[in-house]
Amino acid sequence: MAIQILARAPIVLGGRRVLKPGRLRWLRAVAWMVSLVFLIALSFGPAMEGIRTLLPKDDPRIGFAVNVTGALIALVAYVLLVRVGEDRPPDELAPTTAPSHLLVGVAIGTAMFACVMAVMAAAGFYRIDWHGLAPAWRPGGLALQAGVIEEILVRGVILRLLWRAFGPVAAFALSALIFGAAHLANPNATIVAALCIALEAGVMLGAFYALTGRLWMSIGVHAAWNFAQGYLFGAAVSGIKAGPALAQSIARPGAPAWATGGAFGPEASLPALVVCTSVGVATLWIAHQQGCFTSNEA
Repeated sequence: MAIQILARAPIVLGGRRVLKPGRLRWLRAVAWMVSLVFLIALSFGPAMEGIRTLLPKDDPRIGFAVNVTGALIALVAYVLLVRVGEDRPPDELAPTTAPSHLLVGVAIGTAMFACVMAVMAAAGFYRIDWHGLAPAWRPGGLALQAGVIEEILVRGVILRLLWRAFGPVAAFALSALIFGAAHLANPNATIVAALCIALEAGVMLGAFYALTGRLWMSIGVHAAWNFAQGYLFGAAVSGIKAGPALAQSIARPGAPAWATGGAFGPEASLPALVVCTSVGVATLWIAHQQGCFTSNEA
């Protein structure tokens, strides 16, 4: 069963229509990447603004439904655009592997963040105060929406098409830097925080995509990490408070920012960097051993 869950499928980079072999294919891949990011963002951005304007803002269950709707819009937009622009089914979102890959991803993401907090609590960097049950609608919706939309855009579009244009090494480096830089707009963000995000998440989430040939495990890890961080432990998620939580994680006064992540939250801490980068490097090594970086596509 475990072998079936982790069985890899080859990365499908796309090789037809706009990505067909020929002159300036790398430039066409980059142009298509930019177009996809713009069109997918355009598909859910205005729609979400319209929905939020029409619906009540004080009901967290409605907010959760809006988050789920945004994720579904991005999924549908990606599927349709890939079919039209690349003349292929989006195998990276094959539904047959979704349940098992999501389950494994959720387990990995939750375990990683729990490990980070256990290390920091044991070292005296954080105090964790348990508050008991709390509504999970807002943190759950935010985690799900971020997991789906960011993985589609960063791994499904940016990493894949940079890989098509320049190969896997450049694709991993550039997509990780882009992912980290995108977080500079978040509250309390710093250059150090962005670099941590790039190394610990940009590389690790891409590694799961490379290993499986699917986006589902990366989506599960991403969503579960955010949910565990914001809801289970009540810490800031990339500088943003997720809302009601089971606990509140409080950095020890006077503790250095490198140990706690400062106001940005645990993601910018050394323990998170070590744990996530270690998982990412190990996953990359497994993917390399299994030949995941050798594409048979034309």
